Amino acid sequence: MGRAQQSAVPVIGWLHGSSLGDAGLSTSAFRKGLSQVGYVEGQNVAIEYRWAEGQYDRLSALAGELVRRPVALILAGTPPAALAAKTATTSIPIVFVVGLDPVAAGLVATFNRPGGNATGMTLVSGPLVQKRLEFLRELIPKAANIAMLINPTSPDAAPEIRDAEAAAQANRLQIKLLNATTANEIDAAFASLADLRPDALVVGTDPFFIARKEQLAAQTARSKIPTIYPFGEFAASGGLISYGTRLVDAYRQAGIYAGRILKGEKPADLPVQAPTKFELVINLKSAQALGLTVPPSLLARADEVIE
Repeated sequence: MGRAQQSAVPVIGWLHGSSLGDAGLSTSAFRKGLSQVGYVEGQNVAIEYRWAEGQYDRLSALAGELVRRPVALILAGTPPAALAAKTATTSIPIVFVVGLDPVAAGLVATFNRPGGNATGMTLVSGPLVQKRLEFLRELIPKAANIAMLINPTSPDAAPEIRDAEAAAQANRLQIKLLNATTANEIDAAFASLADLRPDALVVGTDPFFIARKEQLAAQTARSKIPTIYPFGEFAASGGLISYGTRLVDAYRQAGIYAGRILKGEKPADLPVQAPTKFELVINLKSAQALGLTVPPSLLARADEVIE
């Protein structure tokens, strides 16, 4: 009887590179999207959660668990999770939320016609590094040397580095890469800033850094280094400035797509969606702590100012 009850509702497998504590807003947004197309967790749909806790090498095994379950659909949050899901199954539908180019990564054939068992949302976060550097230059006109913190184990590290180096060259800036894959390595990267003496820091888009946003805010404050981040969650946690898409919007849209697929639509026919709006968030309290005066022109363009 229990088995019949279990199979009475579709089960979504949630595969994520981070942890529940770091992606709580994303899960809520996903459930909201599902509800917009008539699915409510615990009523007519179930969700099984698998979290890699930042240990991306666990994702392959976690994806395998969901495939063997088997689930009706996999929500893959973060690029490593999407690639693990795509490797694990060619038949179970996948809805992803990623920061990389899903065509270049082999997740889909084209944006408009994905063509396989996967579709979803791309945050197109890499190319935005050009704008982030421009905002830094506006905030700190004399900036010449920039450090960039990346997670080298992430699938989107290589394209992000390429974008950053091209943007730095276009803005006549020197860029120095710092690697971090663990909390201890973040501390070590900041310790190295004393020797590098950069004018500012850019934090990469890897979800691991979202998981460490409080640590990053504390370290940038301690190091007195102006830092720009890819998502508003960082500025809300004490970071100086952020520019990028709203993660909650992407996960809500992923929930809508998941519901549509459960109702019979095919991932192959649902175009990959990219954000149309990007948010500039400025934390004035952090700016004051760093002794920075934010130009009125920058404040005027901010979508949110935290005081």
